[in-house]
Amino acid sequence: MRVLSVRGVLPEHRYPQTELTRSFTHDLLRGSVDEGVVARIHANACVDTRHLAVPLERYGQMTGFTESNDAFIEAGVELGARAVTDALKAAGLTPEDADLIVSATVTGLAVPSLDARVAALIGMRPDVVRVPLVGLGCVAGAAGVARLHDYLVGHPRSVAVLMSVELCSLTLQRDDTSLANLVASGLFGDGAAAVVAVGAERARDHHAHSVVQPDVLAARSRLYPDSERTMGWDVGSTGLKIVLDSNVPTLVERYVGEDVRGFLADHGLTQRDVEWYVAHPGGPKVLEAMQEALGLEREALQVTWDSLARIGNLSSASVLHVLADTLTDRPPRPGSYGLMLAMGPGFCSELVLLRAPEATR
Repeated sequence: MRVLSVRGVLPEHRYPQTELTRSFTHDLLRGSVDEGVVARIHANACVDTRHLAVPLERYGQMTGFTESNDAFIEAGVELGARAVTDALKAAGLTPEDADLIVSATVTGLAVPSLDARVAALIGMRPDVVRVPLVGLGCVAGAAGVARLHDYLVGHPRSVAVLMSVELCSLTLQRDDTSLANLVASGLFGDGAAAVVAVGAERARDHHAHSVVQPDVLAARSRLYPDSERTMGWDVGSTGLKIVLDSNVPTLVERYVGEDVRGFLADHGLTQRDVEWYVAHPGGPKVLEAMQEALGLEREALQVTWDSLARIGNLSSASVLHVLADTLTDRPPRPGSYGLMLAMGPGFCSELVLLRAPEATR
């Protein structure tokens, strides 16, 4: 398949990390943890600013899961619709052109799912195929691209859309002083993204574009043993309580290098053939572990590091923001191979092999 466009969108409410630290400590934790302790944890996240789904002062006023989930649906539909319409417009398409919409989210619950609500709002056809991905978490951006590819291999004339909406701030727990909640409160932000892609036959008819439109060549999923409690949610009366184990970097170092080398080898490639990386910003320690596992210098993942500092970890939407930044700010060399990779609950990973199109004469 060919990626025609990628667009990331962010809520209008943007705050520096220091202000978020102060609000979280006093409004959600109500002073039960020293602000200096929280500040040190937040500083370690390497995040400068983040965007929130609702104004900062509202978080301390929310009474429970019902109110936060209602806010998730309201803001999520607006952001998702904006991301999808922006991406379709950038590709020279309209909502009626979409044959498939895959939606990814893990930070709220909505039935009908967000894709159904967005489809109705922006005017997609009544026969659009919907595939909600729920529960994949941070890996879902890369996995969603892979699932678009799976569909378009069998539907080479079709248009497929991936929509990711993650409003992580609405899951933060009041009065929860666990290390996982403290880390999450400094790392995760809110945002959405969309990818528009077409099958091979339709791609041949598509005119050249000023922005690089990479082809997706292959993908691979990997589920790791004995790792179910590494990352995820505990679902209870107060909503979604984060599960985040400190051994995520260890798992990355143990498995990702071998996974990448094996994946590339199956396609007649080695790491020397990969010129650009689109990595999910899981956090500083995860990125350092990824660099170690793949034998990369920081510069190879600089777009990811920059995204982490500017907007934080947006769960599934993050790797799509990194992809958009890569294609616009650091366009890959024509004909070069790229690798998208992300990890998430399971514990699992997804690898996607990309290639920038050859230059046209």
